Amino acid sequence: MQNWNKTITVIPTHKLIENSFINWRGMKQAGGRRIKRAILIDQRSVRFLEKEQIERLRKIQILKKYIDEKERELAEYNRVHNIDDSVLVNGRRMTNLGTFRAYLNEYLRQHPKLRKDMTMMVRQLSPTPDGIPLEIYCFSRDTQWVNYEGIQADIFDHILASIPEFGLRVYQRPSGYDLERAGLIASTKD
Repeated sequence: MQNWNKTITVIPTHKLIENSFINWRGMKQAGGRRIKRAILIDQRSVRFLEKEQIERLRKIQILKKYIDEKERELAEYNRVHNIDDSVLVNGRRMTNLGTFRAYLNEYLRQHPKLRKDMTMMVRQLSPTPDGIPLEIYCFSRDTQWVNYEGIQADIFDHILASIPEFGLRVYQRPSGYDLERAGLIASTKD
């Protein structure tokens, strides 16, 4: 077997059957390294969007087209089905989580360091006691480990900073700071 530094290692055949190994050649040849990571969204922060929120979110440039199209689609559906929209749960409405997913899909599509010809999606996984996993699945153009980690970190920095704009919260287990603020433990500053 040829190593990364061009040296040759002889491996007994039985070792290839007994142990697993990772072959990075496919990733190198494809020219894309997979990013697959989820952020847990606090389920209690998911809401229907109200008109003022929709107008505020419409100012986000990459969301304008989505919001215009989604509003038309939902209005038509609710009209055809004679929906009484005086009650929020009747008919179909935009939610902050669905709109955030649409935002992230477009953000990824416009990201210059991601492969557009490989699978790219933002998906919601099954809720857990720790929140709703929102998974980012895409491929970076750069397969070099350090560069790949930088691209991935930049994407998730942006996602984490954007979440509050949509009225959502990241789920995080309470820390000592949270418990102190709630008055459940004594301050460490005493």
